[in-house]
Amino acid sequence: MKVKRSERLIDMTRYLLERPHTLVSLTYFANRYDSAKSSISEDLTIVKKTFRERGTGTLETVPGAAGGVKFIPEIDKVEADEFVKEMCIRLSEQDRLLPGGYVYLSDLLGEPSVLRQVGKIIATQYLNEKIDAVMTVATKGVPIAQAVSSYLNVPFVIVRRDSKITEGSTVSINYVSGSSERVEKMELSKRSLKRGSRVLIVDDFMKGGGTVNGMKSLIDEFEAELVGVTVFAESTFSGNRMIDDYSSLLCVDEVDIRDKTIHVSPGNYYQVKK
Repeated sequence: MKVKRSERLIDMTRYLLERPHTLVSLTYFANRYDSAKSSISEDLTIVKKTFRERGTGTLETVPGAAGGVKFIPEIDKVEADEFVKEMCIRLSEQDRLLPGGYVYLSDLLGEPSVLRQVGKIIATQYLNEKIDAVMTVATKGVPIAQAVSSYLNVPFVIVRRDSKITEGSTVSINYVSGSSERVEKMELSKRSLKRGSRVLIVDDFMKGGGTVNGMKSLIDEFEAELVGVTVFAESTFSGNRMIDDYSSLLCVDEVDIRDKTIHVSPGNYYQVKK
C-alpha cells in the first residue's frame, strides 16, 4: 500500500534517527513505502536539509549500487555551550557537596534529557574516529556509556570491581587509585571485547585518574586500542594525575568544605575536540 508523502517523511526520519551510523539503501525505502527511488531521493534531500539547519546531524550519501544514506548525529557548538553552562549552574548547588569533597551527580545522570545531551556531545567529539566499543566502570558511568553508544551505534562494555558469576571467564588487573593511592582490582568478561577493538573510555567523574588508567591497562590486556577518554566532570587535583590525555565536559575547580560552596566551570572539551 502506497504511503502519503507526509507520512513517509515522518516515518523515514524516525527510522534514520533510531539507526545512527547505519547505511540504509534507497531500495529499502522504496520497497518500504512502495514509492519510486526518485521520490525517495527527493524526500531524503528534505530530511538532509532539515537535519543540517536544525543541528540534528548530517545525512551522508554513499554513491554506488551498494550505497544509500547514513545518519550521523551531532550537536552544534551553540547548543552544546548552552547545555554545559546549565550543568555548571546545577552542579554548583550547595547541597551537592558530599563528605570528602565529592560532588553528588546521580540525579543529573538519571535524567534522560541530560544523558541525551551528554551522549550527543561526546559522540560528536569522535565523529571522525572509528570506534568499536564504549567502555566504562560500574556503576555511575553506565548511563553515560549507554547514551554515547546509542549515538555511535556500537556496544558498550562494563568493567567491574567485583566478580559476577554471570560474566563467565574474566580478565582482571590490579591498579592504583589516583585519589586514595590504594591498590584495587577491576575485571572485564573475556567475551565483552574483541581483540583489536578500538575503544572509547567514558566515566562520570575523575580525580586522580587511577580508574581510567586501570581501564587503559585492561584495554592493553585485550590487545585492543584506546581511541580516547572523556569524562562528564573532573576535579582539580593537587597530586600527579595518572593520565593527561583526556577531555571533560565540566571541571569542579573550587570546593570549600567549610563554607559548603562549589564552583564549576566548562571542561576542556573544546580545547581537545577532534
